[in-house]
Amino acid sequence: MKLSILDQSPIAPNETAHDALKGSLNLAQLGESLGYARYWLTEHHGLSNLASSAPEVLLAYIGAHTNHIRIGAGAILLPHYRPYKVAELFNTLSTLFPNRVDLGIGRAPGGSAEATNALSTQYLKQVWALPELLEELLMFLKDDFPAEHEYYKVAVLPKPDVQPTPWLLGTSEKSALLAAKNGMPYVFGEFMSEQDGKAIVQSYREHFQQKNSNVKPEVIVTVSVICAETTQEAEERAVKSLIPAVQGDDKAHKAHKVLEFDQLSEREKEMLYEMKRNIIIGNPNVVKKELQSLRNKYDCEEIMISTNTISYEDRVQSYRLIAKALLA
Repeated sequence: MKLSILDQSPIAPNETAHDALKGSLNLAQLGESLGYARYWLTEHHGLSNLASSAPEVLLAYIGAHTNHIRIGAGAILLPHYRPYKVAELFNTLSTLFPNRVDLGIGRAPGGSAEATNALSTQYLKQVWALPELLEELLMFLKDDFPAEHEYYKVAVLPKPDVQPTPWLLGTSEKSALLAAKNGMPYVFGEFMSEQDGKAIVQSYREHFQQKNSNVKPEVIVTVSVICAETTQEAEERAVKSLIPAVQGDDKAHKAHKVLEFDQLSEREKEMLYEMKRNIIIGNPNVVKKELQSLRNKYDCEEIMISTNTISYEDRVQSYRLIAKALLA
């Protein structure tokens, strides 16, 4: 089974953004040494508990300090940007780090309504235009605009020997069908979706249109996992990690304090239990069985793991234990 890492560069209540970004580099290096296939960064804006506002910048830093693990965005939020600029950024990364760069594309806002408006004055309009934006981006990457197109003579430079690999991320059949229509590999966010993921992935495979002889349907399923030596430890870490979300991430971070479980209201405890249902929690054997079951359910090539705990050391241990159980 291929495993990969999805990193949000979380900032613990007692840490700084500098600590979080250095932690992301260390996590990428650890993932490479343990045999993880990819290390991807998310894009979020205006959230004081996350340092992942500029994944393309951090990817350059991480690529320069790793050797072979694939690096990428999960995802660049295309409605905020012009496709040409995105193509230039990832062509540059691919020139620096040949045959290692993935360009994941998403359409979520990535932050509050105010942050969204600060990034793009026409975000909702651009969301509706995502199919056209995606098609334009792919043509820039492939350099195959038709001769009559206004961008036919527009070069995306530098031009790498190996193009970045574009992926489409999503949580619904709509995104799956868009990936299939464009002959792209697809990432299904299982940990963020309440829909029938198995049916969505199956629909992607059934409708896949092969645009290139060497590109076939390919699926990554993304999940949230917290692993510890014992299931009880993992449960405790999961609860601690979710309290800031229940409390209000920004509020917890700015206060430099996370409440104890007993300090939560009954409604907040219910919210916590509901969020916990979307996380795979357990000791290495439990997590191994859950991930293998997930792989069989989706018949997928790869599982990408997001692990957020209050303690950076707990995150590292979780990825270590999972690698030992499944990648050794």
